Amino acid sequence: MRLEHLQELNKARAERRAVVLITDVADGSQRLVRGENIAGDALSEQLDAALRAGKSATVEHEGKSYFLTVQVPPVRIIVIGAVHISQAMAPMAKLAGFDMTIIDPRTAFATPDRFPDVKLLAEWPDVALPPLKPDRYTAMAFFTHDPKIDDPGLIQALHAECFYIGALGSRKTHAKRVERMKAAGFNDEQLSRIRAPIGLDIGSVTPSEIAVSVLGEIILALRKKPLRAPNAAPAGSKAA
Repeated sequence: MRLEHLQELNKARAERRAVVLITDVADGSQRLVRGENIAGDALSEQLDAALRAGKSATVEHEGKSYFLTVQVPPVRIIVIGAVHISQAMAPMAKLAGFDMTIIDPRTAFATPDRFPDVKLLAEWPDVALPPLKPDRYTAMAFFTHDPKIDDPGLIQALHAECFYIGALGSRKTHAKRVERMKAAGFNDEQLSRIRAPIGLDIGSVTPSEIAVSVLGEIILALRKKPLRAPNAAPAGSKAA
């Protein structure tokens, strides 16, 4: 590996950016492609699949073999709201290999007793989120039903282009949310990225079932291209 490639890989790791080192198996020549630049590459489909899987692999293109060395940031889940769904979701996320942080300024809810072994920030989202630097490898879920808490976090999630943004609530609740976000300067295309009501449509009712549906939707957004429109009827749709 050339020194400049190693330096770029180290820099990308420090900056939480995805990058792929492409090696021509036949002659050993190499080139680097940043995650944000794969759309214009001849191997765009293979690169997209490799980045979504987060795994290095050998691919074929026009009769040639290439080895893709994939480097992606660790995926993070940030949840706004220290509620029952969050309690159920935290151990599931850990089992699935995700780092999870819970943010809620309500100290009656955000207590270590309720969330053992979880990074817990009893702060307002506009204070807690900037140091965390949400990015394209961050999923954010909003569970509070309180615009004063959720909206500042939604604004930051949209600006950060988080790969998953989901919010609990009914269609009526989401319509009001969209109105507030439009007033904050976001357009329809940006707001269509919010999955609301939140979660896969598995008929979930209990907090634990909703947590399963949300975690499943996060994994779907990470590993595959969307199988449904963002605002199609999902789990938790009866929530007010």
